[in-house]
Amino acid sequence: MIHTIGITKDQQLIKDFPLEMIQQKEFEWYWVDFDCPTTKEESLLDTFFHFHPLAIEDCLTLLQRPKLDFYDDFHFFVLHRINESTLVSEEINIFLSHQFVVTFHKSNAPEIELVRKSLEAQSKNWERGTVYLTYQTIDKIVDSYFPLVYQIEDQLNTLEDELTYHNNVHAMKTVFEFRSDLLHLRRTILPMRDLLYRIMNSERFSLNPSERAYFGDIYDHLLKLAEMIESNRELTADMRDSYMAMSSTRMNGIMMTLTIVSTIFIPLTFIAGVYGMNFDYMPELHGHYSYFIVLGIMLIIVLLMLVFFKLKGWFKLLKP
Repeated sequence: MIHTIGITKDQQLIKDFPLEMIQQKEFEWYWVDFDCPTTKEESLLDTFFHFHPLAIEDCLTLLQRPKLDFYDDFHFFVLHRINESTLVSEEINIFLSHQFVVTFHKSNAPEIELVRKSLEAQSKNWERGTVYLTYQTIDKIVDSYFPLVYQIEDQLNTLEDELTYHNNVHAMKTVFEFRSDLLHLRRTILPMRDLLYRIMNSERFSLNPSERAYFGDIYDHLLKLAEMIESNRELTADMRDSYMAMSSTRMNGIMMTLTIVSTIFIPLTFIAGVYGMNFDYMPELHGHYSYFIVLGIMLIIVLLMLVFFKLKGWFKLLKP
């Protein structure tokens, strides 16, 4: 589907007009949006607009890194939005000149719809031209990143508060899922940050001070997002380290328990082994109370060892 909006010389907005009208009517500037285009509509990039073949190839080949290319009569942007449900990057391409903006995206882009509604509702933005429209598009794309990052951050903070010795195994599975989500976001946001830096510092993409301030605001947002992602990745790393420490502590406790049990049974096993030998002359075997005496000695040995372990503080190491 193709959406069209044009601003006439007398600052009137015309929308949903056929492309042929561009050649018949003089517009101050116009915007053509290729929204999930068909193969026939895709061919218009070449047959109607006559864009450079390399730019058209970048539109049709997914997925390019966010970038800015300069051509003789237009600038070409590759932007990435993020699918809210899958966190997969989806490409939005922009052809920009002072006379037109052409956007191209093969998947639905709610950010483009927001920009379209904003343009139709606020006539004061019409005279700002195509660069401001491009700014609004990039700004809406970047703004859509924030809810995704905030959601992960809130869930991580909640998970960190609930992380205990007993539920850390289940929590770690969730932590690693969050790390994967943060990696997806990082792969999109950092290249977009680099793109905005290039836009602001490129000599060929000339911006007046007012326009530079707008794009600088987007760059600041991307810096904040990058810092949030790195902070959340560090948080997941800390939670992973805590899990490893808890697991190590638990393993040490298990080994200490087994060591105490083994240590207690060493003298008992020795006594049982001595009296299990098949010698004919063992006077204790024929005593009337020998059995109970040996059991008493074993009990006394166990109690003395438990007292010794307690004085040494071994039992404190067994607590989770």
